[in-house]
Amino acid sequence: MKDTIDDINPRKEWLGTLAKSPEGRVGALLDQVMARPDFTWLRMPEIGSVMVRGRAGATGSPFNLGEVTVTRCSLRLADGTVGHGYVQGRRKACAEAAALVDALMQTENAADIRVAVLNVLEAERTEARTTRAAKAAATKVDFFTMVRGED
Repeated sequence: MKDTIDDINPRKEWLGTLAKSPEGRVGALLDQVMARPDFTWLRMPEIGSVMVRGRAGATGSPFNLGEVTVTRCSLRLADGTVGHGYVQGRRKACAEAAALVDALMQTENAADIRVAVLNVLEAERTEARTTRAAKAAATKVDFFTMVRGED
């Protein structure tokens, strides 16, 4: 999995951040920044599934690992800006919030949304990853071979 920032396509990065956020977090952060703007649905939140593919040893031939439930939606703000939201699981409110943030990131409010929502989500994700790595490191076992004193 790629955890680097794509400078060429920042929208891809913020959509990924929104999709990986904990349940209810995007909506809570968005509500702290501003009142939710009026919008019309292009596609109301709908639940479906997508096929997840994997590779043996990360380099082998791809194979179908299984299906994952996702919720998606699309909306249009009053000024015509379109936003899309995709989240894992059955979370219609989260998909709506993600679509709103996506649309707002394409408006003059982008800087405020970046600081108050996306940067917070990225910092929380980094902290969670660091905590998980520290817990894993605490259980690490170093195996070594002792050299016997034979000449």
